[in-house]
Amino acid sequence: MLRRLAHRLVDNWRGDPRIWRRGIVLAVLALLLALVMLLHAQIPNVVGNLGSLSETFLPWFGLLVPVLLVLAFVRRSATALIALLLPTVVWLNLFGGLLTDKPATGGDLTVATHNVNAGNADPEGTAAKVAASGADVVALEELTAAAVPVYEKALASTYRYHSVQGTVGLWSKYPLSGVRPVDIKLGWTRAMRAAVSAPGGQAAVYVAHLPSVRVKLEAGFTARQRDKSADALGEAIAGEPLEQVVLLGDLNGTMNDRALNAVTAQLRSTQGAAGSGFGFSWPASFPMARIDQILVRGIEPVSSWTLPQTGSDHLPLAARLRLASSD
Repeated sequence: MLRRLAHRLVDNWRGDPRIWRRGIVLAVLALLLALVMLLHAQIPNVVGNLGSLSETFLPWFGLLVPVLLVLAFVRRSATALIALLLPTVVWLNLFGGLLTDKPATGGDLTVATHNVNAGNADPEGTAAKVAASGADVVALEELTAAAVPVYEKALASTYRYHSVQGTVGLWSKYPLSGVRPVDIKLGWTRAMRAAVSAPGGQAAVYVAHLPSVRVKLEAGFTARQRDKSADALGEAIAGEPLEQVVLLGDLNGTMNDRALNAVTAQLRSTQGAAGSGFGFSWPASFPMARIDQILVRGIEPVSSWTLPQTGSDHLPLAARLRLASSD
């Protein structure tokens, strides 16, 4: 059937001298779309952090390709159809690898991270769902003083060791040492570091909740404090003496966002290396971006996935890791 439709389309267009002259505007739009995706790092952040805003939702730019494709067929424009090859190739080059299934088997440490939301009305249920993932190490962000005892009680039977520093916490089945807050230039604690002594070896685990960003009509994408904290977090990780490092947390930014380069340039995304799909985590009701991250250094990601929705506006994430000393 598709072959017949294709032949009919070719027959209808054959001999039409205007197929190359129609759709010039569509062709130009296709080329502009390709340039925006290809040169996204060159979009300036001077006005409203427009570059970071576009990078946050960069994967969604691909949806414009089928829209332009339909319009090209409606306009019967061969020029537009050929021009659309460029944004298609650029998008596949940027994100095509995320469409393949990359999880493997094995590994010796499962980690999870979740922004539990300060307004979460069901902390007990949230804790139960995260613990049900089978994670050996769990990081929670956006903890309130009132909710901490609830999470401690709910997770106590599964995790023998834990520490809460400010609004972030770490629960572990394995001993923790060297626990300390990490200064990310906020004036209060939203990041911490601990060494986890797992059977496969020791790893430094960082938990961080970078400041939120806002999209405002009068100011654009406001992220100055987030960017400043990202630089401070990157500096702390760069000075980490342990070779094996895991970063768990809500970074309020994606791996494409250049403002997080101080962090992302040092670490590898478990979703990008061993996940299936984009792994979007926010908002939980209709995930559009992966602003929650599991990043590693000196550790091999085996698999990475999102967990079921809880009472939070974020989805929890989990990853299975292979520590270098376990090889």
